[in-house]
Amino acid sequence: MRIGILNGGGDCPGLNAVIRAVVLSAELRHGDEVIGYLDGWKGVLEDESVSLDVPRCRDIMALGGTILGTSRTNPFTIEGGPERARANLAAQHIDALVAVGGEDTLGVAHRLGDHGVRAVGVPKTIDNDLSGTEVTFGFDTAVQIATDAIDRLRTTAESHHRVIVCEVMGRHVGWIATHAGIAGGAAEILVPEVPFDVDEVCERLQRRHRGGQFSSIVVISEGAVPVDGPDAESARLATSGAPLDQFGHARLGGIGAWLAQELEGRTGFEARVTILGHIQRGGTPSAFDRVLATRFGVAAVAAVHDGAFGMMVALQCGEIVRVPIADAVAQSKTVDLDLYRAVAGVFLG
Repeated sequence: MRIGILNGGGDCPGLNAVIRAVVLSAELRHGDEVIGYLDGWKGVLEDESVSLDVPRCRDIMALGGTILGTSRTNPFTIEGGPERARANLAAQHIDALVAVGGEDTLGVAHRLGDHGVRAVGVPKTIDNDLSGTEVTFGFDTAVQIATDAIDRLRTTAESHHRVIVCEVMGRHVGWIATHAGIAGGAAEILVPEVPFDVDEVCERLQRRHRGGQFSSIVVISEGAVPVDGPDAESARLATSGAPLDQFGHARLGGIGAWLAQELEGRTGFEARVTILGHIQRGGTPSAFDRVLATRFGVAAVAAVHDGAFGMMVALQCGEIVRVPIADAVAQSKTVDLDLYRAVAGVFLG
């Protein structure tokens, strides 16, 4: 078979491990040829690709980023895009396509199925927000990076008796904030799933101060918002104005700076903000993400040969299974509120 592979959306630790697994499994186990499309769906639309083989991919597992490049290109926002994508794949004699990405990239793969594109999905997102899988590769690395940062921020917060707000990624869900906040012993964890009351946050920080805790770490997801009211409008004005990408997403960031200013103004405690941003995406993937990405890549090739198109490989109860892509992208997998409230809540404030 002639298999195409692409990755779209944000870069993610473990992408090269997936590419390696697909190429090695396809070539060594099945005698397939693998074609890598450059910069996600953009490469399919512009017919830009490279040939991938075992010598080229054998040693790329530990590399961060992706050797294929990536973009947030959406064929369905471009006139004639779906038809062009199908025609270019057919012209390259691609029998099947392995699409590695989050809800946007896999959503395109699902919709292109109606245009005759035979695709298998691999879940990729540091946000861990794809349904159907317990975890996505890249998440473990991002959490570890955020936890390391919180550990370092704690020492400077203690030295200066400061409140430090650490803004982490998480557009719609707060998995990174929750896990890193628990692991880093944060005083507050603020996530998109639970709008926060600034005055309540201030009261809890003041209570810590009265109890002899003169420094605090507040971890906040980039997509977290205050409860409806004046604070919500103030935060919206402070963080709005970024252009939209082809999937309709605005570039987020700034809620941490807004919150730090509010906390200092209302409590009198000196506050600082650190925005981790793309640091969470970069660098070498963790051992867990390397293993999971490899398992996903091997399973994706097996799904191709089984004709399981329109399916996404996933992790459930420690096993690799297949779930419909349509189900995986239908809604975001939000933070388990039992984890957030029953576990994290015991240690907050």
